[in-house]
Amino acid sequence: MSLAIQDVTEEVISEEKTLSIYNLIMDGGLGGQIIISILVFLLAVALYIYFERFFAIKAASKTDKNFMNQIKDHITDGKLDAAKNLCAQVNSPVARLIGKGVSRIGKPLEDINKAIENAGRLEIYKLEKNVSVLATIAGAAPMLGFLGTVIGMIVAIHEIANAGGSIDIKLLSDGLYTAMTTTVAGLIVGIIAYITYNHLVVRTNKVVYEMEAKSVEFLDLLNEPI
Repeated sequence: MSLAIQDVTEEVISEEKTLSIYNLIMDGGLGGQIIISILVFLLAVALYIYFERFFAIKAASKTDKNFMNQIKDHITDGKLDAAKNLCAQVNSPVARLIGKGVSRIGKPLEDINKAIENAGRLEIYKLEKNVSVLATIAGAAPMLGFLGTVIGMIVAIHEIANAGGSIDIKLLSDGLYTAMTTTVAGLIVGIIAYITYNHLVVRTNKVVYEMEAKSVEFLDLLNEPI
């Protein structure tokens, strides 16, 4: 008899230990399910933006090491059309900046510098496209999780108030599941969005520094005596 009771107890314990994430979400009530659905959507958006921007920034960071040497040779030889064609063939922010500068050769150096700066702002805007959405998700996801916590606690308090003095933990399970699962989900989504946002910012800054360095090199080239 005691062995049978022990087997039943072990089965119950094993069932409790294998409680799935799906069951946790479904037991969290309608409020928790809605918030979890929103958080899953935000996670999908964050991952899409991250990978799309990651590959775009990676492609923008690839530059030919001999590019500036070829530009210098063309400008020194007075072959401006060849320099423009070279910039048009290279699909990178640096090439577009230099191409803008080459097209302004013959005008005052200040005008050339201004044209490069304006082109640089446009390239930075392209690189940072939708990256701010990641920052928004990083801040909004934990707050949505905490909203779920508040909703869950309200549900739990409501159940306690309706219990008439006899508190049954089963009556509180929906509210507690909502409070815990949404908080964890919100923090996970927020952490992922925060890490991916900062990674993209670091990679974008590297491209921006490269653009600035090549622009200065190009302007120095125009200042050199021919």
